[in-house]
This record gives sequence, structure tokens and C-alpha cells, in this order.
Amino acid sequence: MSKSDDNAPVGMQFLESLPQRWITLYLPMGVFLFVLLFPFYWMVVTSVKPNAELLSRAGNPFWVFAPTLAHFKKLIFDTPYPEWLWNTVIVSVTSTFVSLVCSVFAAYAIERLRFKGSRGVGFAIFLAYLVPPSILFIPLAAIVFKLGLFDTRWALILTYPTFLIPFSTWLLMGYFRSIPFELEECALIDGATRWQTLTKIILPLSVPGLISAGIFAFTLSWNEFIYALTFVSSSEVKTVPVGVVTELVEGDVYHWGALMAGALLGSLPVAVIYSFFVEYYVSGMTGAVKE
Repeated sequence: MSKSDDNAPVGMQFLESLPQRWITLYLPMGVFLFVLLFPFYWMVVTSVKPNAELLSRAGNPFWVFAPTLAHFKKLIFDTPYPEWLWNTVIVSVTSTFVSLVCSVFAAYAIERLRFKGSRGVGFAIFLAYLVPPSILFIPLAAIVFKLGLFDTRWALILTYPTFLIPFSTWLLMGYFRSIPFELEECALIDGATRWQTLTKIILPLSVPGLISAGIFAFTLSWNEFIYALTFVSSSEVKTVPVGVVTELVEGDVYHWGALMAGALLGSLPVAVIYSFFVEYYVSGMTGAVKE
């Protein structure tokens, strides 16, 4: 065996023995998975646990002995939950699409047109993302009222991009920066327009970044609570995060079974999207921080 072969495993020798693997790999990973997955386990157990077990102190709180789907039946047929879910889908998809379109144009202009002060503009856009929504919703509320959009889906569709566009733009700026300028320059020399270079060169090469930004924007808009609580009051226009909290709590009575069932059903679409596009998401985040 050559000298280079002897030195090849250096750096991973701490994983050679079983005790070291348990201490450095298995135990930390087990703790991480437990903290990550326990809320979902609790939602599942609570959503299928009958009220008798939920209110009993004698049973095991971490297990269910007589599972039932009564809470899901109550949620779907006795509450406006299907309307909340549909509102959430419409608002999330539309605001994500609008944010991606605006972010693509902004990121392309900042990173590829090379105008004076582009770096400062990009930094200012990212700083806008750091402004807390609890501060922004006060002036936005006045605008929504003056435009007559209060208690409509448009109130959310037009306000969500205020916090989706800044981060999506910053993410796409990093990904556009990783694409060689020579590709675009060759296309421009051959007679292509800026629009053609964007649609036929930049965007096809930026699919992982677009998917990453889209997942991020969709997740934020799906889970958003402050704006949805402030700008919407009618039950038929509410989204899932607000509807579950405001409609399934009556005074000091918490319908825990229906609450957990609503939270579980509301988290499934995002989990499914992440499972399908996780590779693109990681690739997009890697491209964004490459430089």
C-alpha cells in the first residue's frame, strides 16, 4: 500500500470503533431526529385519540388505545376547514408566483447588468427582509384599508411579497452569480437579446435556485400568521394557520383533537413538497452561498 493510501482514511478514524460512532454520530443524530419528529408524532397521536382519553389523566399521554377519526370528520364536515385550505393554496401559490417573477427580474438586473451601485441595491433588498413583519403590518394595514382590500384574499396576495421578494432576490442573486458570464456574452455576440439570454440561458441553468426560492416562498406564505390575522376577519376567507387557532378555540375550551388534526393536515402539503424537491432545495441553497 502506498503512502498516499495510508493517509487516505485520516480524518475519519474517529468513526472506526463502535463506541466512537455512537458518541459522535448515532446519539447526536438520534437526539436531533427526536426533537424534529416528536411534534409530528404528538399531532398524529392527539388527532386520533378520542376525547375520553384526551381528558383522562389515567391513560398514557404518548399512546392511543382506541384510535378514532372523529376529529378529522368534525374538522372536514363541521368546520370551514376545506375553505381555509383552499384559501391557503390560492394565496400561497399566487404570492409565490408573483414573488418569483419579481425576484428573477431584480436578481438578474443586479447581478448581470453590472450597473453602478448594484451591490448596494442588493444589500438594501436583503436588509428589507430583516425588518420584522410586526412592524410592517401597521403601515400595510392602512394601505389595505384605503384600497378596499380588507377581508379579501387580495389583501394577503399583495402583502406577502413584501417579505418574500427580498430573500428570494438575495437567494437568486447568489445563484445567478455562479453562472459564467461567458455564456451570456457569447449569446449577446450572436445577436440574442437580454430577454432571450434570460429565458433560454440563465433560467434553465437556475432551475435548482428557482425551486429553492419557490419552496422558501411557498412555505413562508403557507405558514404566515400575523398578516392573515390582521387583514382577514371573515371565516370563509381565513387561511389554515388563522382558522385553526381562531375557530377551533371557544373561550377557554380547546378542541385539541380537531386542532391537532388541522395542524397535521396543514403541514402535509409542505412536507410533501420538500420530500420531492429536497435535492434541488439543497443545491439551490449551496449555489446561493457559494460566493
